[in-house]
Amino acid sequence: MKWLGAFAIGVALMSPALAADPVQEVMDALHADHGFPGVSVAWAGADGAVQTRVTGWADPDAGVPMTPESRMLAASIGKSFVAAVALALQAEGRLDLDAPISDWLGERSWFDRLPNHDSLSLRHLLTHSGGLPDHVDLPDFQALFLSIGHDDPAPPPEDLVGLILDTEPLFPAGAGWAYSDTGYLLAGLVIEAAAGQPWAEVVRDRFLLPLDLADTEPSDRRALDRLATGFTAMAGPVMRTLDAEGQLVFHPGIEGAGGGFVTTAADLARWGRILWSGRAMEGPYLDEMLRGVETGTPGRSYGLGVGIDLTGAEEMRGHGGWIPGYVASLRYYPAQDTAIAIQINSDVGMLGPGGAFDAIERAISAAILEAAR
Repeated sequence: MKWLGAFAIGVALMSPALAADPVQEVMDALHADHGFPGVSVAWAGADGAVQTRVTGWADPDAGVPMTPESRMLAASIGKSFVAAVALALQAEGRLDLDAPISDWLGERSWFDRLPNHDSLSLRHLLTHSGGLPDHVDLPDFQALFLSIGHDDPAPPPEDLVGLILDTEPLFPAGAGWAYSDTGYLLAGLVIEAAAGQPWAEVVRDRFLLPLDLADTEPSDRRALDRLATGFTAMAGPVMRTLDAEGQLVFHPGIEGAGGGFVTTAADLARWGRILWSGRAMEGPYLDEMLRGVETGTPGRSYGLGVGIDLTGAEEMRGHGGWIPGYVASLRYYPAQDTAIAIQINSDVGMLGPGGAFDAIERAISAAILEAAR
């Protein structure tokens, strides 16, 4: 019945569902050009609908394809949840962004050894303007990261804060800008003191559950369902992030309030649009969140867990993320009321001078925004 085959082909060619997809074409071409394992992309447009595209592999060695349900570590994009919780608690009068953090942490035995301890506010921590060194950059942290055994728990945040005690501040609090994961660990401790429960539980109760971000949860253990295998060259030769049992070879809980979530691109896109358009809470909060500190790059500032970029043709709000084996970005374009999330399960050749991720992000975002016009 050759005519039936020809008829089916003709229908397929005419079917809108099988028409050319410019976003998918760009992603497939980037996958072929750069050779990363896989990528998951999602965007939430002005109608609130979320679209997802994937290409490549969640585990190329095992032949497991990337799917919209594949999850990856969000890394520093999780700072947006921490900042949102702080704003929610301030709206309830349970904390004050501009009060000294000594109000909540001052009785800790180590507090007086913290750089700028007598002048730090929660706003300083959330905007990276506290003058704190970043423990992640220290050799002692890198040695600690690699030394955590398979059955060891993640070190508590106070142990990581301890890595910068008795060091000199980079500048007086509020007098500059320097990215510091340590500041977000301290912010998590402040939130816990104010809310009376772990910071990740506050995020879950106030945002993840009410907004039905069902694929997002704290990355506080090695075994995480549906986690795509990452590939990293952090320690030299390229290595897989998952062992034979499907568990992470490092403990993701070491990130804490500096990131600390596993999620899908679809959940990220929904969250970015809701949060950075002003829809995440009942009361007004967006102006407060977008009160940025200059970062030293003209046109770019950093608010409460969000970067604001005015260097292009239109404003962009968002955050990037990296943790060994995974790179991600979440951007919101207010002119089009559209948020775009991109996750790749490899950091090999992605970051730093000559890294490919920025170009990959620009190409995918341009295709999505053009298709949405």
